[in-house]
Amino acid sequence: MKLISGTAHRALADSISQELGTRLANVHVTAFPDGETFVKINENIRGADIFIIQPSCPPTNHNIMELLIMVDAARRASAGRITAVMPFFGYARQDRKDQPRVPITAKLVANLLTSAGVDRVLTMDLHAPQIQGFFDIPVDHLYAKPALIGYIREKVGDPSGLTVVSPDVGGVKMARAYADAIGAELAIVAKHRVSATKVEAMNVIGEVRGRDVMLVDDMTETAGTLCAAAEILHQHGAKRIFAGVSHAVLGELGRQRIKDSAIEQVITTDSVPQATGEKVHVCSIASLLAEAIRRIAGGQSVTSLFEV
Repeated sequence: MKLISGTAHRALADSISQELGTRLANVHVTAFPDGETFVKINENIRGADIFIIQPSCPPTNHNIMELLIMVDAARRASAGRITAVMPFFGYARQDRKDQPRVPITAKLVANLLTSAGVDRVLTMDLHAPQIQGFFDIPVDHLYAKPALIGYIREKVGDPSGLTVVSPDVGGVKMARAYADAIGAELAIVAKHRVSATKVEAMNVIGEVRGRDVMLVDDMTETAGTLCAAAEILHQHGAKRIFAGVSHAVLGELGRQRIKDSAIEQVITTDSVPQATGEKVHVCSIASLLAEAIRRIAGGQSVTSLFEV
């Protein structure tokens, strides 16, 4: 087994290698003056089981292209098997034609990875779980819940006074899984998206008055959905408001919104390096990914990793 890291999230790759008690392979990744990516693997990987760690976070297009080039380099170096470890899968929101004459970019990315030579994909909390079906190769789809749930329990204390809230109707299944694991009640915020950066929350379905609430979502970027939901929950009498997010792909707008919002703390993972900011607490997924890699390399089941 050999681990290769791209430039997208070297800190996470280092943590995974430490968990596995190994080192990252000697790989030179650089760019020419015109922006073209160059990759050279400086050690023998013939017949090796290769795991390339590269979330497709911003700059998304650059990181995806870099991953494809690393896959091609490994394939041409006669690697035995190539697994793309993508804790965050970019373009996952473009999973269907919801308007005329638009692409299904998530499927295109799946095709690119397969064509480049990826034999297996390891990812976590896809925005649309059906993206697994876009691949004709095995996809191991992990969940962030086991990594987050311990800290969430510690933070909220007695679950009898807690309500887990989905910030939109589409996230009810995920929120229900958290509510069942914690032993809390469930509520939903019905929202209306005005644009890519603006969301109007409309109403709350469920009881939140006088209760602590935990908003649960798979990802946030501008934090518009979370902050709008937090505001309406505050108006409906919620006490402390927390948020549990699998992928916090935060820019300056998102960090500022969280800072100014009614949210007490955003609990997230280190699936992307953008998960930083005031009121943001990061739980590492390095041990979860390391165990998944260990089991894939050993031909073992990863099912138990879904359990809390």
